[in-house]
This record gives sequence, C-alpha cells and structure tokens, in this order.
Amino acid sequence: MAEAQRLTLDSLHRELGARMVDFAGFSMPLQYAGIMAEHTQARERAALFDVSHMGQVLVRAADVDAAARALEGLVPQDVLGLRDGRQRYGFFTNDTGGIEDDLMIARRGDVLFLVVNASRRTEDEAILRAGLEPAGVKVTLLSDRALLALQGPCAQAALATLDPRAGEMRFMETATLDLAGAEAWVSRSGYTGEDGYEISVPAGAAEPLARALLDHPDVAPAGLGARDSLRLEAGLCLYGQDIDAATTPVEAGLGWAIQPARREGGARAGGFPGAARILAELRDGAARARVGLRPEGRAPMRAGVALYEAEAGGDPVGAVTSGGFGPTVGAPVAMGYVPDRLARQGQPLWGEVRGRRMPVAVSDLPFVKPGYKR
Repeated sequence: MAEAQRLTLDSLHRELGARMVDFAGFSMPLQYAGIMAEHTQARERAALFDVSHMGQVLVRAADVDAAARALEGLVPQDVLGLRDGRQRYGFFTNDTGGIEDDLMIARRGDVLFLVVNASRRTEDEAILRAGLEPAGVKVTLLSDRALLALQGPCAQAALATLDPRAGEMRFMETATLDLAGAEAWVSRSGYTGEDGYEISVPAGAAEPLARALLDHPDVAPAGLGARDSLRLEAGLCLYGQDIDAATTPVEAGLGWAIQPARREGGARAGGFPGAARILAELRDGAARARVGLRPEGRAPMRAGVALYEAEAGGDPVGAVTSGGFGPTVGAPVAMGYVPDRLARQGQPLWGEVRGRRMPVAVSDLPFVKPGYKR
C-alpha cells in the first residue's frame, strides 16, 4: 500500500499532540484533547480543522458563463445563475441517477472554484476533464493550496481580528480576505452545522495563519472524530456512507439542492446524467428515504445495523448508514434509509445490534438546530 500523504500542517498537528490516522490516503489528525472536548469546542466557541486533504479545483473558459454551462452537463445545479461571490452545494450524478460525489461550487470572478471530497479526487478530476475539456473548458487541480475550516459561534470574532471584512459575509458567500499576510479565498460555510468559514490559502501561508487563529482565546484545534460527530448531529451526508453511486439525490433528501432552472419546466431542465430518473423522483417521490434515527437507551447504532419493522421476524426494511453518540444531543443519533412509507417522525423500528433487536424511532433532521448566519 502507498504511504499516506502528509498535510502541509503535519508538523504542527504533531506539535499540538494530535493522534494521527490514515484517511483517504492522507495522514490526518483524529483528535487532540479528545473528541467530546473538540465537539463541544465547535458548538460553544470555535474549532480549527485542517481539511487540506480535500480537492481544490479551478474551472475556467473564455468566459465564466461558458464554464458554467459546460459544468451543468455534469451536475443538476443551476451553475449559470450562480452570482459572483456566492457558492452552492452540488453533486456529480451518473446515468442511473446516483451520486458520484458531492461538492461545493463557487463563482470567483471569471473562474469557478470547486471543492471535492478527498476520497474522490482522482475520479472527480476524470469526470471534469472528460466532460469539460472537449468543450474548451480548462480544469486545474490545485496542489499548492491548503484548506482550513474555522467552525463555531466564535468563528466570526476570531477571523475578524485578522480581517474585519469577515464579519460582513453571510452564509454561502465568498470573499478574498487578507489573513496573516496571505491572500485567502474564504467562504462562509462548513460541515458542522455551526457558523464558520472555509479558508483556502497558499500552502506556505497555512502554518502562520493556523498559528494566528489558534492564538485567539476562543479557538482550539479539532480533528476528524469531532468533524464526524458534528456533521452527524447536523444531519449532513458523508460520501461513501450516506450517499454513493447507487443513491439518488431525492432518496438522500437532497432535492432542495436542485434549483428550479434545472427541474421540469425550468429554463434549463435536465441535461445532466440521470436526469430522467431524478426529475421523475422529484415529481413523484422516491421509493426510499434517508431519515434521522433516535435509538432508545445509551447504546449507539453504527453504520451497517439492519432495520426491521417488527421486534421479531420479517426481513430488513432498511439500514443505518451513519451512527454514534451525539455529544450535544446527549444521546445516540443515527441516519439511514427506510421505505418511504416508514419515513415519518416517530415511526417505531428495530435495529439489530449483536443479534438483538433494539427499539429505534425515525426522527426529523437535523438533530441540532443550525447556527448559520443567513
């Protein structure tokens, strides 16, 4: 097996006492002070995550509208209508309507800036090159930039000490800020359900910026463990667990991310892979749905737990895709897929854990109210 790649901030993580693990081909910090403490830090103050393993991609053409039109052939999102200084959540789809990856799409002047999952960097680059380059659109995978995520209710105050313009931004807005002497591409977004920012900087500027942020009394480092528990409480999907190439956006509860322009009757309806199935499901509904799950008691139900409609007998009706203990909720939480007829708040189900069926109820998502700055 290939040796895990080291992040630009690898030495800083080790200096801070991080427990390192291999993730998506990278050596990543799992935790520093502990997952529970780092989770609470993000919910109550501000946590700094190194997410430089994510893929950063520039897409450009003779004009940005040409690049947007071409990208709309790969995603169901309204990219052409994306205003400068804004970003939106999207996903690559395949011919059967499944999700090949989810990503963020930002318009930055005359280019589109994409952030894709680390585990899908190679596949996403291939999708982009095959779909865009024949149309004269240039695709550049950036290898010289780091990506930091500052998340939590104190994130604005901390970042504004470096550039006051950070406080003027709203959720899903982007801006170029001057942070610790570096030109930073910043979005007000994140993967925790909290207010916060994602910050792309040249690799050489990452450590001075990280140290400057960590000098703030309300900021502390956090790793993959807290990132996962935070996103689960926020009801956000992890690619490869909650969504994959066999899961459609409608099944996953992500239909909200397909704008009217790309739907039936819209100005540019369809035209993306799997459009026939996805548009039909938007109109008629899907056979199954992603739901929140609240197990009874204190024992979590992890990914892979089979779900049943009755305490005894019968075949599984679904499965847990993500699960664990929710530190903010103070109880186990999970997500999974069930038939649409069972996807209602309070529906009782049974999860089979170590050969025993335990009660669990369908729950609305998210488990924790988002703290985004609208």
